[in-house]
Amino acid sequence: MRPDTPAENVDHNAEAARLERTASLYPEDTENLLLQAAAHLELAGDRPAATALYDRLLSSLDSPGSLENPHLVRALKASNLWEYGHEAEARAIIDGVRTASPRDAAPWVIVAEALESHDELESAQETFTQGAQLLLTDVSEPPYSTLPLVFGRHRVRRMLGMPHDDWDTLADTLHSSPISLDELHDPKRVWSLGSDNPAELQAEISRLRAELGTYREALSRPFPVAVLHWPGPELSELLAAYPPLSSEYPSHEEHLATIEASLRELAASGTPNLGIVTGTVPSYEAFAASEASSPADVTLLPQYATTLAARGRAVAWPPQRGVGCWCGSGRFYGECHGTEA
Repeated sequence: MRPDTPAENVDHNAEAARLERTASLYPEDTENLLLQAAAHLELAGDRPAATALYDRLLSSLDSPGSLENPHLVRALKASNLWEYGHEAEARAIIDGVRTASPRDAAPWVIVAEALESHDELESAQETFTQGAQLLLTDVSEPPYSTLPLVFGRHRVRRMLGMPHDDWDTLADTLHSSPISLDELHDPKRVWSLGSDNPAELQAEISRLRAELGTYREALSRPFPVAVLHWPGPELSELLAAYPPLSSEYPSHEEHLATIEASLRELAASGTPNLGIVTGTVPSYEAFAASEASSPADVTLLPQYATTLAARGRAVAWPPQRGVGCWCGSGRFYGECHGTEA
């Protein structure tokens, strides 16, 4: 389903069933596909079935490397549980996520918004703050994925009537809409919706349009702008099988340097939500076959990268502080390809 497809035109149960079938065909993408299926089940109102899918994913944790982001799955499960009366279990999971201190913004945002939606504003503010301090302290350029963290924190603090601090100032700086965050997050806005004053109603319409524009912009980037990365052994196998690709990949070292340079150039031009996808020869050959083309065709490479990103295989660039380099060297990014950043 496209992100902009009207909800009323979607059979969410059928879409969930389709995604489950697809997951059985692509085991390497099971996590991403089942999370999408669970989201459709929630939209269909079948929250117990969505919980069953979250439990199915979490049950695979006994297998090493089975889940890329177990904290995200737990956060989604907690949010879903609370919506159909399992508050105590949801709170326990939320406490566990906060204690685990994940290095990804999404779990923090989900559990904080779950608290916010149930009027636990103080706890939501604490959770947003904890996540922001962990992920954004000493970070010169906040990654695109962390923006909901600082924006959500600003919103909750505005509702609590708290004064601006440095994190709120950062949120204001990162906000690109013509309507300021203070206006968008003003608790008094709800009063204007019942006003008889045309000027107040027109101002509220302008604010809602600004919010909708920001929301649509986020939906228009459901997947990162992804650059294709080949590990050393995979690249050697690829070039041995398809020599014409040597023009694209003179050496593995040059390939890695080109990836980093391309991503920095994209970042400097203002392109948000950048990522890296890692290719394998068997999956590339399967992709080429599905396109009725030869793997030796250089023009297939960016299409392959886009397809991997659409299947949820992209990892964010640049890596978070303290995370290993994307190249697989085993060193921290700041000690490897990030040394010149």
